[in-house]
Amino acid sequence: MWSYTARRLLGLIPVLVGISLLVFMLLHLIPGDPATVLLGERGTVEQIAALKERMGLNKPLLEQYFIFVGQLLRGDLGSSTFSLIPVSEELARRWPATFELALAAMFIAITVGIPSGILAAVRKNTRLDNISSIISLLGVSVPVFYLGLLLMYLFAVNLHWLPPSTRVSSNSFQSITGLFVLDSIIQRKGFVDVIAHLILPALALGTIPLAILTRITRSAMLEVLSQDYVRTAKAKGLAERVVIWRHALKNALLPVVTIIGLQFGTLLSGAILTETIFSWPGIGSWVYMGITNRDYPVVQGGVVFIAVVFVLVNLIVDLLYARLDPRIQYR
Repeated sequence: MWSYTARRLLGLIPVLVGISLLVFMLLHLIPGDPATVLLGERGTVEQIAALKERMGLNKPLLEQYFIFVGQLLRGDLGSSTFSLIPVSEELARRWPATFELALAAMFIAITVGIPSGILAAVRKNTRLDNISSIISLLGVSVPVFYLGLLLMYLFAVNLHWLPPSTRVSSNSFQSITGLFVLDSIIQRKGFVDVIAHLILPALALGTIPLAILTRITRSAMLEVLSQDYVRTAKAKGLAERVVIWRHALKNALLPVVTIIGLQFGTLLSGAILTETIFSWPGIGSWVYMGITNRDYPVVQGGVVFIAVVFVLVNLIVDLLYARLDPRIQYR
């Protein structure tokens, strides 16, 4: 197990090198000179030259790349061109918001999607199965930005049940860990308000993972339920719930866990559309502002962070396989 983990970690090196190369080239593949694009038409020759000097754009391309990689290895992601705030500080400040939203969305997807997939498989070709398939198809098909606006219009504007955006209503709320749900529990205040602000963006963000989990769980369960050991368990007179939960589900979890890991990695990457629509101060909305303002250090730092998180989440999921399925041997 440990040797396999070490090999997987070593295998991440070329992946991370490729990521760094792609992110570095983002700045140089844009049309025109990057410094001129950043300063706009009103930038003087002196200002453009000064910006090139500050960003190292006057050096050879290969030297710029090695400088960029060296900064990454030191944890230096540069500073925002507009706010001059270090990118690493901004990431540290916004990461908890994205992590909390991703956890909430994944919680909704798992608690609703997996039971729905199990019920659809057990009640195959019934009305319940058809309804589940239709809802799953809609969940994958409806764009997130449209669903977010629809939820906001219905529950915030019309019904006034939930707030439309941001993380908390009160400006006096003090953050300790950056995770507002945990902070509200620690401080014993603001919990209801924090949850109320979290529901709509979590619903909008969790819809696609929920639909995917429902379909994958249904397919995996249908395959397992047709196996001989499941028929044997039924022939022994075991209760249906015991056969489903103890025998079938455990063996159907492997592809489900794979999807959970992939989807959670995607959510942690920063849901740009969801965070932007709901004014959620996470990584996604921050990267969107960086793209809008052509703040390339922000975009580069955000993309590097997103890619690394996604790679690490997939590594963790891969290592969990042995725990879920003893038949898998890591050598």
